[in-house]
Amino acid sequence: MRVLAARHLAGSHGVGVLAQQLEIDHPPTLPTPAIAFPSTPSAPAPPSDLRPGLRTRRLRGMSWVAWVAVVAGVLALVAVGLGLWVWQQQRRLTARIEQPSDAPGAAVEKPKGQLVAFVANPSKPDVAQLRAAVRKAAAEQYLPEPMWLETTVEDPGVGQARSAVEAGADLVVAVGGDGTVRAVAEALAGTDVPMGLMPLGTGNLLARNLDVPISDPLAALQLALDGTDKRIDVGWLRVERWESQVDDDIAEAADDLPADTDIPRDHIFLVIAGLGFDAAMVADTDDQLKAKVGWIAYFMAGVRHLHGRRLRIRLTLDDRPVQQLRSRSLLIGNCGKLPGGITLLPDAVLDDGVLDIASIDTRGGIAGWAQLFGEVVLQGIGVRNESAAKIGRIDHARARKVKIVVPGGEHVQVDGDIVGRSSEITARVDPGALVVRVAR
Repeated sequence: MRVLAARHLAGSHGVGVLAQQLEIDHPPTLPTPAIAFPSTPSAPAPPSDLRPGLRTRRLRGMSWVAWVAVVAGVLALVAVGLGLWVWQQQRRLTARIEQPSDAPGAAVEKPKGQLVAFVANPSKPDVAQLRAAVRKAAAEQYLPEPMWLETTVEDPGVGQARSAVEAGADLVVAVGGDGTVRAVAEALAGTDVPMGLMPLGTGNLLARNLDVPISDPLAALQLALDGTDKRIDVGWLRVERWESQVDDDIAEAADDLPADTDIPRDHIFLVIAGLGFDAAMVADTDDQLKAKVGWIAYFMAGVRHLHGRRLRIRLTLDDRPVQQLRSRSLLIGNCGKLPGGITLLPDAVLDDGVLDIASIDTRGGIAGWAQLFGEVVLQGIGVRNESAAKIGRIDHARARKVKIVVPGGEHVQVDGDIVGRSSEITARVDPGALVVRVAR
């Protein structure tokens, strides 16, 4: 009925179109052929307004593809932008690296790390070789070029250490003996700049008490660079009388007073100061022999003073009453280890804020000295003989301030350096005044 109506309404041409429409909307179902027929050209596509179903499906497929294309395009733009940014950063970094350091406005890249200054005594052996080793060690650890300052006869190291601090040094290393250590400590006391040690002397007293390598300067250097900081006390000895007869180039370099002034000045010590037998032994030590045999030269000089006179001493500790003593030697210590494995002040601690005092006395000639030596050895392992009948004895006390009066005067030493003769001295402790570099 639909075909007849279509013929009646549209004629033969309309019938063809309507027939095609019917075939599309209702395709006939045919059995699958047993053999393949050659394909025939498809009929021309009808106008789009006559195929609404196919157009809807095609638009939906194009919409999915379009979204994929849009996302891919966005990702491509992001990748291009990121690549351009990385390329620009690389160009800036390359330009900064290749920019000459002396160009106007150039940012000079300084090596990171501590600036180390070395105050060296050029009279000590191997100092020139050590300078090369110091520069090599600094370069290997990417440290700034180290400062190298040598002591002179006029200035044993005080001015050099002060100059290093003013130049911004983070660490000042004393390269030399106990005198160089005293000079550097004189300049650094009261500052937060640590002092390192490269011991090249005979006694190396502070280095022994800080467990710094004595016979290996390069190991001591590495400790100074890699160690940790520790605050220790500083002792100050003042010559109250006869200062003009005292000769201490370190104290003289530390102030603006004339060398022959009678105004009392402070003399720094870090280990032991004293008067009597110990100072006479130091004063009588032969420098050439000391250079050959080391600290043994002190003991050889001491033998010549075993029969020296006993001193009459008036001793005042802090605000306590005056004591009258007979003694061979009176020592004021900040720490107690000496060369040869001797511990003279077993209770002395570098950072306890007090000074340790030892009165050494012998009677009976060689027998008294022999007993004294036994006492020193025993106290080093924690054994003490409190007998009052000893002919060789060492008595201990502790204080923050000490006053010593010796009628007629006596030799005075600080950390093995003779400062001269005096009849009256005082000593005090400056707690935690010096920062030193020690092993971790």
